[in-house]
Amino acid sequence: MNPFGVLAIGLSADRDDEKCQRHMNNSLTLRILIVDDESLIRWSIAETLKSAGCLVSEAGSAKETVAQLTQQPAPDVILLDYCLPDVNDLDLLRTIRRTVPASQIVIITAYATDDMVLEAMKLGAYRVVQKPIEMSDVVALARAAYNSRPS
Repeated sequence: MNPFGVLAIGLSADRDDEKCQRHMNNSLTLRILIVDDESLIRWSIAETLKSAGCLVSEAGSAKETVAQLTQQPAPDVILLDYCLPDVNDLDLLRTIRRTVPASQIVIITAYATDDMVLEAMKLGAYRVVQKPIEMSDVVALARAAYNSRPS
C-alpha cells in the first residue's frame, strides 16, 4: 500500500478474522452492496462474497445505488466503482456518505491518482483499491472494512 491508501495486491486482514468470525457466529450477516457498471465484475465479486456467507446486493449505476440505499437496510460495506456512466468523479461517494454514514465505502478503480485517492479518503472512503482486484482478496477486504467501523 502506498502512503495514500491505494491497495494494489495482497490484502492481509488476518488480525480481523477473529472479530469477523465472532460477527458471523453471532448469526449476523455482513451486508454488502457492489456498485459497478460492468456486470461480469459485479457477478464475480458477488459470487465470491456469497460463498463466504455475505448478503450481497448489486447496482450498476448511481441511480440504482441511491434507490437501493433508500429502500433497504443500509449495507455494512459498499464496494464502489469510481467510474460510472451516470455520475461525475466522487459525487456518488458524497451522496452515499450523507445517506448511509455508518457504511464503509471501498472505492475500486483502474483510474487512481494521488489527488483522487486523497479526496476519496477526505470524503470518508475506507480504502481505494486498484483494479483488477483479486477475488481472493475480496472477502478479506470486506471484513477489514467492516471491522474498521467505529464501535
